[in-house]
Amino acid sequence: MGKNRGKAPDWAPDNGGDAFAVSIRRGVAGGHDGLSLDRKPSAPTSPPLRVRDLSVEDHVKGVLARDRGILARTITLIESNAPRHTATARKVLNALLPHAGNSLRVGITGVPGAGKSTLIEALGLYLIERGHRVAVLAVDPTSSVTGGSILGDKTRMEKLSRREECFIRPSPSGGTLGGVARKSRETILVCEAAGFDVILVETVGVGQSEITVRSMVDFFLLLMIAGAGDELQGIKKGVVEIADALVVNKADGANLTRAAAARSEYALALKYLTPATPGWQPRATTVSALTGDGVPDIWKMVEEFAGLTQSSGVFAERRRRQAEEWVFALIEEHLKNTFYRDSRIKAEIPDLRRRIDNGEILPTAAAEQLLDLFAENPEKKK
Repeated sequence: MGKNRGKAPDWAPDNGGDAFAVSIRRGVAGGHDGLSLDRKPSAPTSPPLRVRDLSVEDHVKGVLARDRGILARTITLIESNAPRHTATARKVLNALLPHAGNSLRVGITGVPGAGKSTLIEALGLYLIERGHRVAVLAVDPTSSVTGGSILGDKTRMEKLSRREECFIRPSPSGGTLGGVARKSRETILVCEAAGFDVILVETVGVGQSEITVRSMVDFFLLLMIAGAGDELQGIKKGVVEIADALVVNKADGANLTRAAAARSEYALALKYLTPATPGWQPRATTVSALTGDGVPDIWKMVEEFAGLTQSSGVFAERRRRQAEEWVFALIEEHLKNTFYRDSRIKAEIPDLRRRIDNGEILPTAAAEQLLDLFAENPEKKK
């Protein structure tokens, strides 16, 4: 991308001499995207374009018709933290549920710098050439300032993002463990209803809490690099145990020999670990996301995995367990939101903060006090 900086690529539309002119449309209101509701513009701006709110039927029909604009707005609606969007989002998801589930879900993670985005672009382009429709859920680290995505994976998958058969959705992780966005499961469902038969979930890559992504995908791929050093072993150990495949990237040029040696070491180590998927022995292989060498082998392995687990019943059983885990994840989220929205809790927190700061109460006692207050039945005081 660096060498094209400053000039428009040959695919850019003619905008009267300004090849990079764009139109920006506001998404769902509510401050859910990390921007403060009272944020003031630094300079006078023209009034924003008013976009008509979509009904539940509009969302459902648009997604099923594979309207990319409505698909994006539906995901934005689902990701919204605004209470007024919750009921609408639930109705949309219920209507789309019968049309979902017909995809292969692949989670891709790895240490920072392993080349996850580059591999996903190479794999996505390969799959499109084979007739698949690919959705990429690229989960970015969250900005501590705005709450939005800070890596911009879409800009790092330039070729793939231009393909009509691909839909890329960068979402901030929101600090969620495992580097998975809060509503990744719902987003997967919506993309499946829109006809995408391969869902690639790229996570931040933060270590042992990557087990979160294991609970929402069929095949879990861990991307490695040769010569990373022993300092990364602690990060990799926990996630290796839940991987269905270990792929050593950057197996090209002078690094080819080191990559092959690393693959052999990982293949040996995998023999001593309990497989994450019953009936499937995890494998180690090499790939060059830059040249594309090894990309077809990765997909062949995924297809073999899917065929084996579907015939044995493991595939369907994993999907059932994931649906159950989704239920309890939703319960935990609802309880958390209910707790912090409780007027009694809101009123009590400022005083508790002061007492903690002054050393008048232990944090553990403060937590117990808030929980006891939340558990009280307000009706008893009347």
